[in-house]
Parts: sequence; structure tokens; C-alpha cells
Amino acid sequence: MAIILGIDPGSRVTGFGLLQVQESSAQINYLASGCIRTTEEKDIAGRLARIYAGLDEIIQHFHPHEVAIEQVFVKHNVLSALKLGHARGAAMVVCANHQLPIAEYAPRLIKQAIVGYGGAEKSQVQHMVVQLLNLNKTPPSDAADALAIAICHTHHYFREYKYRTRSRR
Repeated sequence: MAIILGIDPGSRVTGFGLLQVQESSAQINYLASGCIRTTEEKDIAGRLARIYAGLDEIIQHFHPHEVAIEQVFVKHNVLSALKLGHARGAAMVVCANHQLPIAEYAPRLIKQAIVGYGGAEKSQVQHMVVQLLNLNKTPPSDAADALAIAICHTHHYFREYKYRTRSRR
């Protein structure tokens, strides 16, 4: 059994989602999700420290085995992409300090894995996350994105697991 931590980094809101994966049956179970909000912090250094501390607490509580994080993309604003890169950096450093393997996924690949279309809207991702994990309510969009990242990683995780188990035979 493995625990996967999905992270949707953001300088104002960083989403996280945790899934428990049963390798032998390919069963995925929801553990937790939420958002680390940094809006109280006035400067970028304070926001990055809050992201680091929040993820550190989550890692210490749930003890994930692997981490999946969204890659940086530039949509329109280069400054926004730079701030996103800072948030990703803080998230990656805390994971590296816990010696967790980190996998990175492009936004289009994540949407493709969850919705079946790389250009899907946020609401479509939220809807599919609820359906795939059999949730009672829709998580906030940043938490849903983090869960989608974790689900995307489980697809790759199972592919590797099947490859490893076939190679041993």
C-alpha cells in the first residue's frame, strides 16, 4: 500500500490531496485534501515559508511514499509563472528534505488522465475527481486539482508497478 501526495502549487493557495493506493488491486482511496492559504502573508518569503510549513505538517502527519506536483506553465503573465515557480520550489524542497520521490506532470497531461481531454475546464476536473473518488461533496478547485494530480500519478504508478512485477517473473 502506498500513499500519494498531490500538490497544486500556488503563491496564494496551494492545494494538496492524499490518496491511498493498493498496488495489488489498483484500488484508490481518498485520504484527505485541502488548501494552504498564504493570503495573510504580505511578502513572497512569508508565503513560501507558510507553504513549506503547511506541507511539512501534512507530510509528518500522513507519511506519503511519493509526491506528484504540477509543472509550471506560462499562460499570459510571466510574473505569475515566476511566483508559481517559487511556490513549486518551496513545495519541492520540503518533499526533498523528507527524501520523497517527486514526479512532475504537465497540466494538459493531468486533465487528459482525469477528464479525457487536455483542454478541460476546472469544473470538469472537479466533477471527475468527485466521481472517480466517490466523494460526498466537491472539494475546492485547488484541492480538486491536487487530487487530480495524485490520480494522474497513480496511473503512472500502476504502469510502473505492473512493469516491475512482470520483470521479476
